[in-house]
Amino acid sequence: MSGIDLIQTLLTILCSVLASSGVWAVVLKLMDRKDVKTQMLIGLGHDRIMYLATAYINRGSWITTEEYENLVDYLYKPYEAMGGNGSAKRLVDEIKKMDIKPNDYVPQKEVEQ
Repeated sequence: MSGIDLIQTLLTILCSVLASSGVWAVVLKLMDRKDVKTQMLIGLGHDRIMYLATAYINRGSWITTEEYENLVDYLYKPYEAMGGNGSAKRLVDEIKKMDIKPNDYVPQKEVEQ
């Protein structure tokens, strides 16, 4: 085997390894690992979701449009996309069952006082 044949064989082997789906699966998995910053963001998101959802549930059976959008669209959806789940999901599912009121809604109890 000549030097050129050896180089071509080695290049063919190298290209085959790089093109295999197994190698790319490992590379993508390593890139997808959650670093400490991501874990902290998930933790902070979880804390805020739990705090707000609990407050809304304790308040009553309603939530304003603005509160709902803030909790579900801006906090929960990114939290879920980053890998968060569990208790926050259960509370958000409860929030989704609530009546959604206009942003200027004032409960009757507060009007009477």
